[in-house]
Amino acid sequence: MNNIDHGKAFDWGKTSQDYAKFRDIYPESFYQKIISRNIGIQGQKVLDLGTGTGVLPRNLYSYGAEWTGIDASENQIQEAKKLAYQQGMQIDFQAVPAEQADFPESYFDAVTACQCFWYFKPELLMPILKKILKPDGKILILQMEWLPFEDELAQASENLVLKYNPDWTGAGEKRHPVYLSDTVLQYADLISQEEYAEQIPFTRETWHGRMKACRGVGASLSEKDLADWEQEHRNLLNQTVFENFSILHYIAMAELRIK
Repeated sequence: MNNIDHGKAFDWGKTSQDYAKFRDIYPESFYQKIISRNIGIQGQKVLDLGTGTGVLPRNLYSYGAEWTGIDASENQIQEAKKLAYQQGMQIDFQAVPAEQADFPESYFDAVTACQCFWYFKPELLMPILKKILKPDGKILILQMEWLPFEDELAQASENLVLKYNPDWTGAGEKRHPVYLSDTVLQYADLISQEEYAEQIPFTRETWHGRMKACRGVGASLSEKDLADWEQEHRNLLNQTVFENFSILHYIAMAELRIK
């Protein structure tokens, strides 16, 4: 992970409460495209890697799959457990790094990884997934990013992150397919890829919270820098946008089948 933020340390646990509150923002189309691939449906066991606060399992829970979510951050898992309990959901959340996942052989029908696959070491992870997935089990890799070169406010907010955290490498996203390394393709065959754009609605408060809960801000800034960033970002929003607006995002998915 040394190429991420040029090796600068970050801790998702520092922003777990904001993450739980402001990052459950995927549109309905996102979930329908997952279900249309017959992932997360009745009768399946599904493992969500890098589950964070359990956004994916909680939003797909009603479709009937038995979900397990794992994440390296204990704080993230605590928030996931709290939200699932409040919503009356039986989801097995565990504070376990993806590369240390320990489940029975051929246990899961599918594995999902949303907004996290680039953090993992495929040379360690893929043999584990081959073991714990059933024969022909599926892997679904997902991501959603704002588009700074197509949305002025997204770029303005991004530039402010870079002002306080120039090492942040999450800036400058463009539309592109999910990246799949040779190691991933050694263990799994690509079934389909899809990319599309969608306007995601926000208020000043929810966009501020979404930006604060990104890796370059809440997960890495010092207390003083975070307070200064918050003041400057709120000023930016108050001066440039109405209370309700949308930010253009692209969504990308890659569906694979384990060999």
